[in-house]
Amino acid sequence: MTAPDSTSETTGAVSRAPLGEPGHVPAGVGGDDVSAPAARPSVLRIIGRLLMLAIAAVALYGLAPQLVDMWDSVPRLSRIAPLWFAVMLLLMAGSYASVWWLTRVALPQVSWFVAGTSQLVSNAVAKAVPGGAAMGAAAGYRMLAVSGVNKGTAGAALTATSIISNGVLLMLPLAALLISVIGAPVPRGLDLVAYGGAALFIMLLVFGFLLVKYDRPLLLFGRSIERVAGFVLRRLHRTGGPTAEGFVQQRDLMVAGLGARWKKALLAAVGNWLLDYFALVAALMAVGVSPRFSVVLLAFGAAAVLGMIPITPGGLGFVEAGLTAMLVVAGVPSDQALLATLAYRIVSYWLPLPAGLVAHLLFRHRYGRTELAPA
Repeated sequence: MTAPDSTSETTGAVSRAPLGEPGHVPAGVGGDDVSAPAARPSVLRIIGRLLMLAIAAVALYGLAPQLVDMWDSVPRLSRIAPLWFAVMLLLMAGSYASVWWLTRVALPQVSWFVAGTSQLVSNAVAKAVPGGAAMGAAAGYRMLAVSGVNKGTAGAALTATSIISNGVLLMLPLAALLISVIGAPVPRGLDLVAYGGAALFIMLLVFGFLLVKYDRPLLLFGRSIERVAGFVLRRLHRTGGPTAEGFVQQRDLMVAGLGARWKKALLAAVGNWLLDYFALVAALMAVGVSPRFSVVLLAFGAAAVLGMIPITPGGLGFVEAGLTAMLVVAGVPSDQALLATLAYRIVSYWLPLPAGLVAHLLFRHRYGRTELAPA
């Protein structure tokens, strides 16, 4: 995840969904021909991209004060013990490895090398440009096709993994609500944090199993989302929105794409978001904060959603401002919230960018030059 990126941040792009939006297959993914010439972009597409860049520039200008405050805090990172950065990097690496496993569950014929490099490259592309989720998904699909995977098979399987990964992300607020009812705070000891993480892991697995296995819990969940979305859309004088039946159809599509492997996919998706979440917990503990599980989980989920905003690259600016504000509301002192957010974003947003470049070079060395982002 990356979740807030998510990995949640993300297994993302959702966003923190590097594999693309549910149901979205980039152009050129439908067949097996990976050498077909790319079509020349239309005038409307060029105008659209220029407009997106202009909107991103305006958004970054408006968020500039928050970003300046954050980067002014960079020297304060020296106060964090290197061991905490090692812990955050290890957790984030585990989150990314869970996404690779999720890819291999959906496509058993894919090697760990291809699963890892394609995810790292697609994730880096998605974080590097405004509205990059589609380009990142296209890059990932193209790399899978170049490695020998049938594009139609890859499209169906990876769409299913996107659905299950985003479904786990949607379960996070519900898990946070239940934890807040129980009233369990974040423990001070790392051993107790591990026990709390294991309990949360089991809870998410149970939620996911019930929503996948049975219609009634999914319909109840879908109707609650439908009512909230309908209320918002009516205020905006718009129609449409998600429906409970639509959730069931998406679930059925996921099960059809994964077959009997959906349980392993659920396990991998939970591991992706949970390890990403614990990277944020580690960042908070590194600055001396011990907040409640439920509060951090809500802040993490909100940051993951903000990371999906296609206006700025990887939600840059929106995530920093939103996550810091959520942590302050949760009772974290503003200086510590800012420093924890900066440390978390370094391992979840900035370090994966050069990792994607290295993955691209390794993939190119093995499979040769390939167009990673077809039109």
